[in-house]
Amino acid sequence: MHEKFLEYLQFEKRYSPHTITSYRKDLEDFCHFYLDTESSEDISRADKKIIRNFIADLSEKNISKRSINRKLSSLRSFYLFLLKLGEIKVSPVESIPSLKFYPEKQIPMSKEEMITLQTKIQDEKTDILDQCIVELLYQTGIRKAELCGLIFESVHIEERQLKILGKGNKERYIPISKDLAEILANYLKIRKPLEEYASYFFVNKKGKKLTEKFVYLIVNKYLSLVTSKEKKSPHILRHSFATHVLDNGAEISKVKKILGHSSLASTQVYTNANIEQLKKVFNQAHPRAIKKEEL
Repeated sequence: MHEKFLEYLQFEKRYSPHTITSYRKDLEDFCHFYLDTESSEDISRADKKIIRNFIADLSEKNISKRSINRKLSSLRSFYLFLLKLGEIKVSPVESIPSLKFYPEKQIPMSKEEMITLQTKIQDEKTDILDQCIVELLYQTGIRKAELCGLIFESVHIEERQLKILGKGNKERYIPISKDLAEILANYLKIRKPLEEYASYFFVNKKGKKLTEKFVYLIVNKYLSLVTSKEKKSPHILRHSFATHVLDNGAEISKVKKILGHSSLASTQVYTNANIEQLKKVFNQAHPRAIKKEEL
């Protein structure tokens, strides 16, 4: 039955392949647990006790609360699908709350660190593909999955814009700088895709589509040159992009559109770093704050 659910997500909800893969993995994990504990593959008969036991099992395996909540979300969607089909009368996940957790604060790269990185990349004549990955993520704020899935025909270098297919198969257009357009044009000179991957803009040296792991390793490698921050991932470049353009006066509604967020609340997360920086400056420089500390 969960195959029908995945087809529903693909053809009716038009979810991205990446999202569907996540749902598949979550459902398969639960199916394996159900088979081991109940000796059955019919997860439509699961009850609340089984769901709670599944959560407990994941916790014992040191699975993060964020990942457990994602699996719960997948199961909620699956059982709502069964409810709509009339296959069940009550969802076993209905009254089970998500686990409470406090997300880690992700510290964006500073503007100075990004300037230093740009200088290093230019001085050391970095591989053009590596340069494209780092600059594109930082200058546009796109997700690593969006970069890997970028279609060749969606890159308009002369018009200096990209068409990005984001979450929920939603399309958005993102402008690019003259500098970035030149970097992408230089990459085209060495791009040699295999026939089956010709539709993708970015391919590796073997001509194959980039993987998200490859993109992560490239970003981590170059950010390690200029920072000792713990988080050195593609998402940090997305975070840095949003923080820096907001710092420079960009309207939050425009940034929301570029990032492909469905709600303003998602974009407002990136203003928190600005607030923390202001607090730090205040505590270090404002006379009354200094006086209070001395007391």
